[in-house]
Amino acid sequence: MSTPKILAFAGSTRSASYNKQLVRFAADVARAAGAEVTLVDLRDYPLPLFDGDLEDEKGLPENAKKLKTMFREHDALLIASPEYNSSITAVLKNTLDWVSRTETDDEPALVAYQGKTAALISASPGALGGLRGLVHLRAILGNIGVIVLPDQVAVSKAHEVFDDKGGLKDERTAKQVTRVAEGLVGFLKKHVA
Repeated sequence: MSTPKILAFAGSTRSASYNKQLVRFAADVARAAGAEVTLVDLRDYPLPLFDGDLEDEKGLPENAKKLKTMFREHDALLIASPEYNSSITAVLKNTLDWVSRTETDDEPALVAYQGKTAALISASPGALGGLRGLVHLRAILGNIGVIVLPDQVAVSKAHEVFDDKGGLKDERTAKQVTRVAEGLVGFLKKHVA
């Protein structure tokens, strides 16, 4: 059996993002469970706002091509999604949109998403922990061919659960995130050849 490959990232570019801290923790758990995990920061792949005219004129931006290649090379996505105004962030939506685009006339639609699996987590200082954003992200991913695992975690009061090194000091939260990350690896080990 091959080692499952997971692409992990947060839907935030903010350097002190709670979701970046959360996805780092989850990525470490997934590695310990036997997956090969690539952790990326969307700040390192800036993209223009999706614009069909720009795409027609110049094709996919280089960073979109790099991200699309990474999406294609991995079996699964581990996404920590902040919630902005009851939905997902603009940077996450823009990334998903650019990665969805075809580069040639004979390329299958949504090739970077078809057959992929995703696990979703979120963190927020608010009481719902980013849960409303996860509802939208789940719908988007499901509609473009991604199998989104049912288990997820939305970490509320995020400003209280991380220690000064970015680790989770709250044991209950750590167990919940561990369950989601290990569940993704377990699913991949059963379903990915």
